[in-house]
Amino acid sequence: MSEQEQAERIVGEFTLATPVGAESPVPLPYPVPTPDAEWELPNGFAHVFYGEGNQGITRPVILCDGFNLGKSDLTALYAGLDRDYPLLTQLRRRGRDVILLGLDERSASILDNAEAAMAAILRTSAEQLGDAPLTVGGFSMGGLITRYALAKMELRRMDHRVRLYFSYDTPHRGAVVPVGLQAFSHFIPVPNPFARQMNSPAARQLLWRHYDPKTGEIGIAPERKQFLEELEQVGNWPQIPLKLALANGRGDGTGLPIPPGETALKVERIYPGTTFYTQAEGKDVIVAELKRRFPPAEKPITTNGFPELDGAPGGTLRSYGILADTLKKAGAQTDLRHESVCFVPTVSAVAIRDIDQQKDLYAHVEDLPQEESEVDEFIWSSETTGHTAITQELGEWLLERLPD
Repeated sequence: MSEQEQAERIVGEFTLATPVGAESPVPLPYPVPTPDAEWELPNGFAHVFYGEGNQGITRPVILCDGFNLGKSDLTALYAGLDRDYPLLTQLRRRGRDVILLGLDERSASILDNAEAAMAAILRTSAEQLGDAPLTVGGFSMGGLITRYALAKMELRRMDHRVRLYFSYDTPHRGAVVPVGLQAFSHFIPVPNPFARQMNSPAARQLLWRHYDPKTGEIGIAPERKQFLEELEQVGNWPQIPLKLALANGRGDGTGLPIPPGETALKVERIYPGTTFYTQAEGKDVIVAELKRRFPPAEKPITTNGFPELDGAPGGTLRSYGILADTLKKAGAQTDLRHESVCFVPTVSAVAIRDIDQQKDLYAHVEDLPQEESEVDEFIWSSETTGHTAITQELGEWLLERLPD
């Protein structure tokens, strides 16, 4: 096997990770604390950190991890949630007990991972000292897991004792990974982690549009349709707690300056000539030209009727940047022009509009009536920030709304 063929085969050894769950080059100025308790749960586990002055669970806040491949790393999650703005430190200083909910397999079905959330809520209530209400929420997919779990508990008439539910840049109306990138994960000629992530149950439930590697078709995955039906059967949302939504994207209709139809990433030396383009509206729009040498193949990827997703207002992900980093490590030459693109549109994060139409995707959320949203209160960011990035603006807004 030649050096170039070997390089083409290893390109998929990565996943698209959110900032709070990924290892950061910037360490915390202090070590992540040792949990006061560790729980094993169905399909998951939890690390419990008591609030300052507490001798046990007193005023609990359950925080659920989000989407990736493999088991949650709660040490990395703690660091990510405390690095840019010390959200967990602030919670504990206020006497709140932090319960980080991890998942045995972050790419598993949301419906299965909701079992971990339900178990964590019940165990928290069972071990709690006193009767202070619970706060439950999650980051990215974690917000969907806890949303479904609470709604299911209410349908079953289970007393969850949750007064506040929150979602942090959660894709209530769908998330976006460019379909050219999805297709490329399966264009790599060997099984790889990126392809497993893109075709996982959770990805097929989360993504607004999914690339099916068996048929090459681009559309709404059957698993997404089933998940939305299951959500509807439990009432769509929990009705008892106050529902909050936080968005990393702006609310004034402004996203990243990404013109549609431009080159986002071009590759040479390995997968030579492979090019990804930013999403444009229209019919038969080319979003990627995939080319490889081993075995030789070329595949154009086209879309029909998509809005201009990449530059939409929303929390961003280094989707093309992460791929470019991996390609360069394998020896490729890369021309990277748009490192980050929209991952969770603002209108999706605050559950106020669908993202199928350009006018809704780019809606000025700040001008829309609060009643249009499916949540009780929401906030958007004054500047475009990375998906699930913990900022002072969003962190303080959430802290101010915690129940007494």
